[in-house]
Amino acid sequence: MSTADNFSEAASQEAWVSALLATHEGPLVRYAQRLVGDLETARDAVQETFLKLCRQDRAEVDGHVVEWLYTVCRNAAIDARRKDRRMSTMTDEALAAQADGPAGRAPDYASETSDTARRVLALLPSLPASQQEVIRLRFQGGLSYKEISGVTGLTVNHVGVLLHNALKSLREQLQTSTV
Repeated sequence: MSTADNFSEAASQEAWVSALLATHEGPLVRYAQRLVGDLETARDAVQETFLKLCRQDRAEVDGHVVEWLYTVCRNAAIDARRKDRRMSTMTDEALAAQADGPAGRAPDYASETSDTARRVLALLPSLPASQQEVIRLRFQGGLSYKEISGVTGLTVNHVGVLLHNALKSLREQLQTSTV
């Protein structure tokens, strides 16, 4: 392979990693932060994830790169959590920051949506850990059932059952808290 080919391949790899970083860094940090309870530890886990991606053969992860990123990040976060042996809940500020309403809507709609999102986020800790994780992967990470299955090692059907049960429980808790 010529020097020009090596340079072109390296530039292509760099562009690929940069595009993935731009798209997935924020969601991965939020996901890892929920697992470890600490922003700096979450950032370290995500950094480790992208360093591993840089060393990974692109052909081995093409077609399932999102699953790969979340799986590696999950493992790094779990390892960090094991080291620290601590797990804290999200602060009120973090909950408020994640509960922003959609842009372009009427202020009362945004306020109502933001309030509902805060209430749902406040109820998440009442769910079993497995349900919390699939909810976060689905709605905060935007992953499909198949991608969640790849990240967690659960079957696609089990992911669906966990999501269904979690949403049903959250819906019931929201209805009883507003009555």
